[in-house]
Amino acid sequence: MQPMSDPAPIHQHALNNLRYIRDAMERASAFTSIPGWGGVAIGVTAIIATIVSQPLVDQREWVYVWLAEAIVAALIAAVTMLRKMRRANVSFASAPARRFFISYFAPIFAAAVLTYLLARYGFRRALPATWLLLYGASFISSGAFSIRVVPVMGACFMVLGVATVFTPMAIANILLGAGFGALHIIFGFIIARSYGG
Repeated sequence: MQPMSDPAPIHQHALNNLRYIRDAMERASAFTSIPGWGGVAIGVTAIIATIVSQPLVDQREWVYVWLAEAIVAALIAAVTMLRKMRRANVSFASAPARRFFISYFAPIFAAAVLTYLLARYGFRRALPATWLLLYGASFISSGAFSIRVVPVMGACFMVLGVATVFTPMAIANILLGAGFGALHIIFGFIIARSYGG
């Protein structure tokens, strides 16, 4: 007959249950630190990039304008998201944040690689569709772990991306501005008003 082991103390069971509940709640919660006002600011800078790039004939100059806009937009997004995360006391290490960023950055990485490839070999015409489609895909995939409006915004970007395929380059550039400019402003206001900034 084997000796019975001592039962775990009741407080240990309670701690284990609390850990389980906390982990389950963290897994179920959404990442809500999308910066609405940051989106509005990104939209404004994208409209400026559209105006600057519209008359450009040189492919390299056009690409440089939009790459500069991408860098400015990334900085705005990073700063405003960090502020919103600090206000909400949300950590990058939290499960919702990790899931959001992993699903967001996969299409963004693909867009960066394709941008290099298409720009290097002179396929500027494919860039507006590539950027809008993959940026939209990043929000549709990450939106599964965020607020409901995020995947809707992603779908709108993808619709514009498809539209650029069937338009001349001058119109595609305007649609690029409509996506990165107008959509960011519209959805930025919605997020700021409905989800605290």
